[in-house]
Order: sequence, then C-alpha cells, then structure tokens
Amino acid sequence: MADAITLSINGSTRQVAVEEEMPLLWVLRDELRLKGTKFGCGAGLCGACTVHVDGVAVRSCITPVGTIGGSQVRTIEAIASDPVGRSVQAAWQEIDVPQCGYCQTGQIMAATALLTSTPTPTDADIDSAMAGNACRCATYSRIRAAIKRAGGLAVEDRRA
Repeated sequence: MADAITLSINGSTRQVAVEEEMPLLWVLRDELRLKGTKFGCGAGLCGACTVHVDGVAVRSCITPVGTIGGSQVRTIEAIASDPVGRSVQAAWQEIDVPQCGYCQTGQIMAATALLTSTPTPTDADIDSAMAGNACRCATYSRIRAAIKRAGGLAVEDRRA
C-alpha cells in the first residue's frame, strides 16, 4: 500500500493513499471525486485537464501527484471563489462561449491564470497563454472575446 500523500485542494487539506507517480488528474477524478477536470489526451497537449498549482496553469494528466508537495491546487470546482475566476466565468456566459463544453473547464482555468498574471492581456498574451488548449468546436474567437471582456477590454460580441 502506498503512503498517504497530503494535498491542499481548493483550500482543503486532503490525504490520498496513492503512488507518487499517479497523475494528479486521476487523483482529482478517481480518489477525490472532483470530476470537473477532464481527461482529453493524456499527454498534456489538449489542455482539458488544466488546473492551477500555486496559481500557475498546469496539465494535471502529466503532473505526478508526488511533485505537488506543499503546493496549493485549485480546480474548476473552486474557481468561482477567486474574483478573477468569477469574472472569467461571467464573461464565458455573457459571450456564450461553450458549444459542446468538454474543453471549457481547461479553457477557463488557463484564462484565469492568464488574467491573474496579466490583467489586460494583448492578443499575443492570449495566444501564448491559451496555446495548447484545444477546442474541437473551434470556439476560439468567443474564447478570446470572453478573455478580453473578463479583463475589462472592449470587445465586439460576435457569436461565431
């Protein structure tokens, strides 16, 4: 049996008895029953599994839980407790970003990390921060518009 690993998830201390190599994604979904973080590719390429570790957007499918240590992990389930996260979620609703919605938790997590570090991002900032967050429904123009709206930038409300 694996030793217990202590994690700080969404402001709560949690213990899990798993191998240190287990991806954080599976700890969140299978051990802690936090189902908002999605499995997409399993290789850190699509962004569906994005969470925050100490405020930085990371791909949980390729992050071994043993590397998390004393870090603070935030998932989509707690993003509304963050003022920037609330702003991003509101903009997502106002712009009507999701189509199928599968990738949107990862998109929201990446956008929140961006706006936390860069409150009024340029298009280049958005491109850089959102690179690797795939949307099969191609709602990229709405995602960009929602990020700008959440950052207080004027945007044209185009529903593409």
